[in-house]
Amino acid sequence: MIVVTGATGNVGRPLVELLATAGERVTAVSRRPAAGLPAGVTHRQGDLADVDGLKGLFEGAEALYLLVGGLGDELSPRGIVAAAVAAGVRRIVFQSSQLVGTRPDSVSHGILRAFETAVRESGVDWTVLRPGGFASNAFLWAEPVRSARTVAAPFADVALPVVDPADIAEVAAEALRGPAHTGRIYVLTGPEAVSPREQARALAGALGEPVAFVVQSASEARSHLVRLLPEEAVDGMLSVLGEPGAEERRVSPDVERVLGRAPRPFSAWAERNAPAFA
Repeated sequence: MIVVTGATGNVGRPLVELLATAGERVTAVSRRPAAGLPAGVTHRQGDLADVDGLKGLFEGAEALYLLVGGLGDELSPRGIVAAAVAAGVRRIVFQSSQLVGTRPDSVSHGILRAFETAVRESGVDWTVLRPGGFASNAFLWAEPVRSARTVAAPFADVALPVVDPADIAEVAAEALRGPAHTGRIYVLTGPEAVSPREQARALAGALGEPVAFVVQSASEARSHLVRLLPEEAVDGMLSVLGEPGAEERRVSPDVERVLGRAPRPFSAWAERNAPAFA
């Protein structure tokens, strides 16, 4: 049996669907009730911050997809990993971030570094996934695109190879189901670097209507984003978006290595998710 935490999110939900379709027994874990899960999938509601309650979440699992999302200092990486191992988990796939490797001093990613260490020292098979920026971050533009056919963003022409969460889920499914990926750290990106201005054009193409692009200053973007995200996370995000390093600009070969095909481009994500912007 495979347990997937963060099972209702952009990666967790497609991962649960992939595993269920492949005939795996799956337990989907989330903090809130989950609707629309595939037939046969068990749902358990729980909180990773409650270490004492993790036995009930992990019980019976041979493999665990550990996704901690926006959770932070309230978590105990070693306690969570130890609870999984004590429950019988023998393979852990952890969703980290590319920035753990490219920005090792980033305060906002300290919790992910701690989880990586705990997973790698767990004594069980492990794989670490380090995705770059998500294509799905474009959902932040959904309301202004719906209401005014406008995207506002800073660093209009700075391009990064954003990754489709569906590709992360497919790589995760491969890593969870066999030993071939044990002890590997995979950096996951899209097939090409794409700027915010180019993403707006892709959304326009998916909608079949013009979408205007408005260049924001970094301070304007920060003022908006801190309403939605912790300040440390916003500052880290803007640093990457405005001044990415060479590794953050690079297209990683790891999606293709694992899946045997090129990663999906941002335009494919836009086509698939066009109803959210219509």
